[in-house]
Amino acid sequence: MTSIDNNTGVERIRDHVAAQLTRARRRSQSLTDAVDEHDLVRQHSKLMSPLVWDYAHIGNQEELWLVRDVGGREPVRQDIDELYDAFKHARSTRPELPLLGPAEARRYVGEVRDKVFDVLETSPLEGRRLLAGGFAFGMIVQHEQQHDETMLATHQLRAGPPVLDAPAPPRGGPVGPAEVLVPGGPFTMGTSTEAWALDNERPAHQAHTAPFFIDTAPVTNGAYVAFVEDGGYADRRWWSEAGWAHVRKAPLVAPRFWEKQGDQWYRTAFGVTAPLDPDQPVVHVCFHEAEAYAKWAGRRLPTEVEWEKAARHDPASGRSRRYPWGDDEPTEAHANLGQRHLSPAPVGAYPAGASPLGVHQLIGDVWEWTSSDFRGYGGFEVFPYAEYSQVFFGPDYKVLRGGSFGTDESAVRSTFRNWDYPIRRQIFAGFRCARDAAPGELG
Repeated sequence: MTSIDNNTGVERIRDHVAAQLTRARRRSQSLTDAVDEHDLVRQHSKLMSPLVWDYAHIGNQEELWLVRDVGGREPVRQDIDELYDAFKHARSTRPELPLLGPAEARRYVGEVRDKVFDVLETSPLEGRRLLAGGFAFGMIVQHEQQHDETMLATHQLRAGPPVLDAPAPPRGGPVGPAEVLVPGGPFTMGTSTEAWALDNERPAHQAHTAPFFIDTAPVTNGAYVAFVEDGGYADRRWWSEAGWAHVRKAPLVAPRFWEKQGDQWYRTAFGVTAPLDPDQPVVHVCFHEAEAYAKWAGRRLPTEVEWEKAARHDPASGRSRRYPWGDDEPTEAHANLGQRHLSPAPVGAYPAGASPLGVHQLIGDVWEWTSSDFRGYGGFEVFPYAEYSQVFFGPDYKVLRGGSFGTDESAVRSTFRNWDYPIRRQIFAGFRCARDAAPGELG
């Protein structure tokens, strides 16, 4: 998402919004067109909705916010609002609802989008906070791209022959030392200026860290194999009480989608089973697995504050950047985003995306678990509705940062905050480790 100052010309904002809406819809259509009607309506996992529910839900949110609220237009299908309210029905029960079929869902979503473009042409894009800088449209762009990543996760859970295709990610390369020292002191966390930032990213505020070390790159498959083969999943020493209860109940023996054949580990991704790439970041691990590995390695997970400082703080200027590499929008040289590839890239694949301190792949590849609970910042204000962030605040959810290979550039930035239950593994999540700096290591 391009940073848009509220004083930028309205026509420029309109053009940008139109392009982002079109790009998001192209991706939604590719994810739903890739499978037949049977796969669209079936539930591939109790953790996920049928793909056709996600698609119609995308349209319903557009209708609620852009057609009815921003546009003040008559409802298109008010009768289906409850069916596509994510808080009314658990994912596990959604297949039992009288959902729109694939053809009807496509017609509905298309009709809503036509009306949205009419609203976009006439909206003043100012006068209300919801309109300033095109925020309402940006919120819907991000919402669609977030559901596209959810649908991509459903594809990963789908059984059957492969239906998605993408080129392999670029090769990895050197990343320098295994860890980087991040100096202690204050930095600016969060944002009050990013036009499309969501409420939980706001407001900008001063945060402080002690000096700490953070991994130069995410933990790789090769490193994680060592934990698995050292009996990490059977050793109570490495697990929290909640983690040990979960690893035994589930039961867990390795990251999801891993399988050992003889002496070789394999991973299945989007219907293709291949030998594990030791240089790619480990993916599909839950918070408890990340925490256990870190303890086994004599380290810990970074806090959310530490993660953002490593991603944004420029020690030379003292300012916080929009992205690790600076303020410019992500390109293919900076990060593995937007489903350009169907896996994380090997470490060192994006040297242009490194932070000033030399930390690599903080954006894209895998969402990174932090040790922090999801809570609002001081001065947090609900906007525009409590169900986006506030209802999830508390100790039940852990914060993830940085985005994955399935996250679109419009739906991630160095201030962006994701969250999930600590047992979740279907998401494209990995991690990196951190540790406290000892006095003798500070020079």
